[in-house]
Amino acid sequence: QVQLVESGGGLVQPGGSLRLSCAASGSIVSINAMGWYRQAPGKERELVASITSVISTNYADSVKGRFTISRDNAKNMVYLQMNSLKPEDTAVYYCNAEVLDSLRRRWLEVWGQGTLVTVSS
Repeated sequence: QVQLVESGGGLVQPGGSLRLSCAASGSIVSINAMGWYRQAPGKERELVASITSVISTNYADSVKGRFTISRDNAKNMVYLQMNSLKPEDTAVYYCNAEVLDSLRRRWLEVWGQGTLVTVSS
């Protein structure tokens, strides 16, 4: 099986920074796109940023210029550097990946369990 495990969430003051990490492990042959989503209380889950295997990136308008997504293909990891954080960035952040699973021999969409980011003074 394939697992995604996020880390790096926590409480930060407005204007501060956090770096989220996500590690993929298990029966992985290859990983295509990886991304970060978030879900605030009472709201739907939304895409924050995504990155393809050839390092093409996409960002939500609300985070452009403040957040940076990156990945380490050798380590099967994806990161989200979040700067100039605002209270409206408060949410549970989820890692997502398109993974070619060697056991099931097909592409799967895999989600992490989420990590809470709280931006508050």
